[in-house]
Amino acid sequence: MELQAILDATMDVIVVLDSDRRFVSVNDAACRFYERPRTHLLGARLDDLIGPDRAARDWEEFLSEERVAKGMQEDTWEGEQDGRPIVLEVRSHPEFVPGRHLFVMRDVTERRRLEDQLRQAQKMEAIGQLAGGVAHDFNNLLTVIGGYGEIARRRIGAGPGGNELLEVERAAERATQLTKQLLAFSRQQVLDPVPLNLGEVASGLAPMLRRLIGEDIEVAMLTDDGLPSVLADRAQIEQVLINLAVNARDAMPTGGTLTIEARGTSLGERGTIEAGDYVCLTVTDTGVGMTPETMSRAFDPFFTTKEVGQGTGLGLATVHGIVTQSGGHINVYSEPALGTSFKIYLPVTGGAAEASDGGDGNELERLAGSETILLCEDEEGVRHLIEYILTGHGYRVLSTGGPHEAVERAIDHGAGIDALVSDVIMPDMSGPELARRLEPVLPGLRTLFVSGYTAETVRGRGRLPAGSAFLEKPFDQLSLLRAVRSLLGQPAPRNG
Repeated sequence: MELQAILDATMDVIVVLDSDRRFVSVNDAACRFYERPRTHLLGARLDDLIGPDRAARDWEEFLSEERVAKGMQEDTWEGEQDGRPIVLEVRSHPEFVPGRHLFVMRDVTERRRLEDQLRQAQKMEAIGQLAGGVAHDFNNLLTVIGGYGEIARRRIGAGPGGNELLEVERAAERATQLTKQLLAFSRQQVLDPVPLNLGEVASGLAPMLRRLIGEDIEVAMLTDDGLPSVLADRAQIEQVLINLAVNARDAMPTGGTLTIEARGTSLGERGTIEAGDYVCLTVTDTGVGMTPETMSRAFDPFFTTKEVGQGTGLGLATVHGIVTQSGGHINVYSEPALGTSFKIYLPVTGGAAEASDGGDGNELERLAGSETILLCEDEEGVRHLIEYILTGHGYRVLSTGGPHEAVERAIDHGAGIDALVSDVIMPDMSGPELARRLEPVLPGLRTLFVSGYTAETVRGRGRLPAGSAFLEKPFDQLSLLRAVRSLLGQPAPRNG
């Protein structure tokens, strides 16, 4: 009795079988594992629980001469138990006494699942770091492509080639949005909320979505006229729509309809959209739908109904995070074979919706200056572009290709440098370190940092000095001139 009490206190499954594969001893964990009381297990055959074919096959291998000679064995068994996948760690000893065979089993299914999730998360983190680095390098290229394209278009005006250059600019802008999505995926992108018209955002993304989900799925856009603005990050809202569209595509393997709606909705019954009300963005598919159990876990990180390697389980979790961070909420409605509908509610803001800015010639003139700017940028194309824009608007530019050269140039030039424009991440020395090196030579120097990484990322990696300004690549000439003019209009920073 004492030995049985000890066995029952263990969490591992312990069973003893005779040579006819009948249970002659079991502990409480075995009863829980097989979901049968002890009285039903004792005397029952293993064949009755796992089937005669599998029992005979496993038993023949278990009693092989080689295994009997080795004594205690340790194995991992993967398969199904009562229709569910299961992973067992098995320690077994055939003929530990004549005619008796010992099995000690531990269910490690949940541990294996968590280990797989950890490996997947580590893989996603590595991919995210790669994506962030690629996005940074592309932002340098896009700065040059978009910057010179805009300058050339302004020079040509309505002449031959103007429309073609406008298409180059638009392509660069679309590529910029893609790099922002890469940064969002790699968690190197923070929200940059601006007033948005969700109908305009959805309509602008429609051509990309149609290419993304394929020709066998029809995309329908239904948006109210005169929608009020919401405060959100455009790139992140686009990412939400892309994630939901990809999910919808996978749910319609034989084709169907994807409907995206942007509607005003009131919290009460006032009938009008006022401050405090919401804009509802709805994404509906005609796909396979979800069971109530799946729907209840739809936003759980790493939860996916797709095959291993086909889904990360992060898409809807990311959608939920973006919507929540934007001050909204999301609901899902679905039934098997009847499709799925995601409803995103974002609060109305009082600001005017962001519109594309083609640039204001008068503003460009107002942003001109005559100050001396020390420029340090290791990417040659970006350096030439910044120098071209600033000198073209009256500034004197001391252009350098690296931090050590910038220090030497500052020492040679002496006083009279009004601001430093520097990249943040450079091979020999970071931009913030360069600013600190220049402090004894040029006390109180104003600094504008530019980078293909976001402000949040470079704050962590470069520790930007207090009072400095930051401009994210890629930028156009208006953004650069505004940033420089704003920086020069601030009082010189006081250090120490």
